[in-house]
Amino acid sequence: MFTKPTIEIAAFDYTLPEEKIAFTPAPNRADSKLLVWDQQIIDTSQYKYIANYLPENAQLFFNNSKVIAARIFFEKPSTNGTSSIEIFCLEPSKEYTPVSIAMEATTQVEWYCLIGGAKKWKEGLLSKEILIEQQKIIFNAEKITNENGQYLIRFSWNNPSICFSELLAHIGNIPLPPYIERAATNEDKDRYQTTYAKEEGSVAAPTAGLHFSKEVFDQLALKNIHSNFVTLHVGAGTFMPVKAATIDEHVMHAEFIDVDASTIQHLMNLFQNNDPKTIVAIGTTSIRTLESLYWLGIQQYHVQKNNQTANTSVLNLSQWEAYELDNTSISTADAFNALLIYLQQQKANHLFAKTQLMISPGYQFKVCNALVTNFHQPKSTLLCLISAITGDAWKTIYDYALNNEFRFLSYGDGSLLWINNKA
Repeated sequence: MFTKPTIEIAAFDYTLPEEKIAFTPAPNRADSKLLVWDQQIIDTSQYKYIANYLPENAQLFFNNSKVIAARIFFEKPSTNGTSSIEIFCLEPSKEYTPVSIAMEATTQVEWYCLIGGAKKWKEGLLSKEILIEQQKIIFNAEKITNENGQYLIRFSWNNPSICFSELLAHIGNIPLPPYIERAATNEDKDRYQTTYAKEEGSVAAPTAGLHFSKEVFDQLALKNIHSNFVTLHVGAGTFMPVKAATIDEHVMHAEFIDVDASTIQHLMNLFQNNDPKTIVAIGTTSIRTLESLYWLGIQQYHVQKNNQTANTSVLNLSQWEAYELDNTSISTADAFNALLIYLQQQKANHLFAKTQLMISPGYQFKVCNALVTNFHQPKSTLLCLISAITGDAWKTIYDYALNNEFRFLSYGDGSLLWINNKA
């Protein structure tokens, strides 16, 4: 019988001095340092040499989600002049899901948001005037509901030729991590975004990919290392501290996945022979996407085995479901094939799903052989994920990084970690 892991979050704590945090990016993406670990620390290098540590024909999977300018500021009249109200877009409402629908919406859209200065905005519309290509647009925000501190906000505007994505580009601000207590700059607009970002929807960058420049991709191609792209829209929950005493009490944030059928077909093909390729996830969001796809496939395998048809266009993987699902005698290829059958039934060429998967110590990896990732905050779910790969060796890795001038967190350096507990 499945038992939730009851590890104390204090087991994932360490001291992170402020001077070790990277508050600005390195001058060149690929010059960031890279620690290589394979059951022990193998080397200290740089991202521009990462191809040297990967086998030929390896398959790299990147998260191509694009950070949106999710912070919107309004000025509200008050008795003392004006008050600033910040609306931080988290995710669209169900009506505007998947995220692409919300970004393409015209005249109005609804998002769940955090509000800075909520007490100053008790009722009524917030409005501001925007000028886009000589067109004057009135942009409004209206509070609909408040659910545990997250507000459902209806945004509306008076020009149907302008979509929400264009509005954000003009009035929004890049949402830097909360520990970077400064305004976003023009440099951040470029550097807090991967070079291959494509699908709008994240409110935090998939930071492992920030180090991959054209130079790095060229070196990978020379070694016949293949680059693949999936989409997981990173939510603000990635920065949320774990407040529960043990990880089983923590509620993992859910995030949206968008993967096309050809990528799932490619994954199935990789596992259909007796010599599967090395699969390397670039970032914790990519590894959660790939592992979630496997478990979503197991879900659908059981549905189809019982001659049922999934009745939803957006699949969902709950926090502990991967530890409970029966995958006995189901091959990885069969799991991915079940997703393809699901898409055929839905007459769709993209898989939309929501995942709450929490990868913690005791998790058996099904898809990935290695992870490229930054150095993460103490007592975080991301550090739990690292421990699922390295066990207690994460402490040695992080001590080494702290003592050898590695830079930490989103703009910092990173590591290549090999997985030896793949089932």
